[in-house]
Amino acid sequence: MQDNDTTNNNNDNGVVLSEVLTPYYRPTEQTIVCGALDEDKVQALADAGVELVINLQPEEELSFDEASAVTQAGMAYASLPISGEHDLKQLVILEFDKILRQYHGKKMVIHCKSGNRVGAAIALRAGWLRGRKMDTALERGQQHGLTRLQDVVHQRLLVPR
Repeated sequence: MQDNDTTNNNNDNGVVLSEVLTPYYRPTEQTIVCGALDEDKVQALADAGVELVINLQPEEELSFDEASAVTQAGMAYASLPISGEHDLKQLVILEFDKILRQYHGKKMVIHCKSGNRVGAAIALRAGWLRGRKMDTALERGQQHGLTRLQDVVHQRLLVPR
């Protein structure tokens, strides 16, 4: 579910992230999912009190030095390139889980180009690592931006780990 509500504005230091980020998903108070970043978006995230940026885009999709921009803005940075469905493997999802556990409770942005890969990774994590039922895992993925990869995720969740 896409959240364009500005009710989180108070917790974002007055920054209306739904006006800055496209697409914009807010599945939890501390978790923001969006598409590709640029220097202005990185600064808006820092201004909004984000503590961590997790980038799922491979290097060739980036148009600037995102790692440097994020760290210079005072946020932690993690990169886990997921180029497409071929990278949606259990080892990659285990690494994704490790990053999320390391920064548990921190205000974070997880992004790829459109949010779709983020949603796929969240759904697979929910199903494979958290033991959630298919419907619940897919719903979690949709809350985090899962769209075009839904059929792929569904098929992968059917296969025993």
